[in-house]
Amino acid sequence: MLERDNIDDVRDDLVLMASGERVAAEIGQYTAASLEIRTREQIYSAMVVYGLLTYEDGEVFIPNKELMNQFNEVLLTKDSLGYVYRLARKSEQMLKATLEGSVEVMEEILQYAHNTESPILSYNSETELSAVVNLCYLAARDKYCVEREDKAGKGFVDFIFYPERKNLDSIILELKIDSTPEEAIRQIKEKAYALRLKGKLGETAKYTGRILAVGISYSKETKEHHCEIEVLEDCGPSAGANHGISVWRKCNGGAVFF
Repeated sequence: MLERDNIDDVRDDLVLMASGERVAAEIGQYTAASLEIRTREQIYSAMVVYGLLTYEDGEVFIPNKELMNQFNEVLLTKDSLGYVYRLARKSEQMLKATLEGSVEVMEEILQYAHNTESPILSYNSETELSAVVNLCYLAARDKYCVEREDKAGKGFVDFIFYPERKNLDSIILELKIDSTPEEAIRQIKEKAYALRLKGKLGETAKYTGRILAVGISYSKETKEHHCEIEVLEDCGPSAGANHGISVWRKCNGGAVFF
């Protein structure tokens, strides 16, 4: 039987795996007939036996998108997961703020995430920041196919949000530690990440909404997050109907939210 204390043992790992990371683990002997699931090792052994996780080279990970979606659903619905559940529930607000250009709200949610008790939020690496950002945008997966470390333009972008409906806005998100969100957006533009959303020359556009560049940074010194959003392209039929955001260079890139 899986008890609340057992959940505490694997909670942070679930956040990392739900963002696409692998987690180091020792897998012991476990069979479907086993009745006790008490330790972290037993939990992961059971999940491997039942096909929920894959074990490879001393690490466990979520093997496919279908299971990833199921894990995300658990994060959104199981209040026994504590801070993970609370952050996931804020993810609808995070997406709404992003689409509306409300960077202050985005920063408040990220600061809320940072002020929880979890050691994963120490942000010792960009991997941990990515995991928390993934959690803060969890509800976006209802409307978007969210790809991490996706090949785009001249490199790999941290996150791309591909809309399920072609008229929704697309989102390109880049993270920085001890830098600025402006630097993140500069990288998005210099490496032409938006080409991933535009399709091949001469083809009908697959997406007709805006393309948003989102930069998120975290300072280890000040312990603060900063966000910036720019409209890289707004050429759809609703161009100019900008949700209360000033878009002053439609269809030419570089439109800044004010």
